[in-house]
Amino acid sequence: MYDRPNRTDTDLLGIYLNDHLAGATVGTDRSRSLAESESERDPALADAVGPISDEIAEDRADLLRIMRSLDIPVRRYKIVAGRLAERAGRLKPNGRIVRRSPLAPMLELELLRLGVEAKAAVWRTLRRLADTDARLDPVHLDGLLGRADRQLDILEQLRLRQVDETFQPRAEALTAAQGASS
Repeated sequence: MYDRPNRTDTDLLGIYLNDHLAGATVGTDRSRSLAESESERDPALADAVGPISDEIAEDRADLLRIMRSLDIPVRRYKIVAGRLAERAGRLKPNGRIVRRSPLAPMLELELLRLGVEAKAAVWRTLRRLADTDARLDPVHLDGLLGRADRQLDILEQLRLRQVDETFQPRAEALTAAQGASS
């Protein structure tokens, strides 16, 4: 039942791209949520994530255009499932009952980074296919891949800054407390 010998490469590509479209939907929603939730607590983080969020939405639109050019139908149920999973992920316990945990931005940056890694993988896959499929524009795909690489660099810098902000204050407070008790 799961292994259909008559499935074509286009069928497999359709499954692959729809899975990535669902992930792109999650990434768009999650990045917007992060930028909005941090706008008051950490405006610098919100200002840095905002443009990346816009680019993630643009990349999702590019993926939709590519799917149309390849005559691959959008499987809406995958998008809905992705959105439901993203919203359910917001309900996870984070060590805080009423307010946002200091871990939340760091974990969300890690999730976004993983999503951008996956997006870069789909661009690389499509770029490879562009060598034999004239419907795919290799120059455009190279640009999308370059943008994904830049996004990865920015997200990693933001993540490392968040690591310092999340864990360093506790280490400094512990050191200060140990010094005061001596």
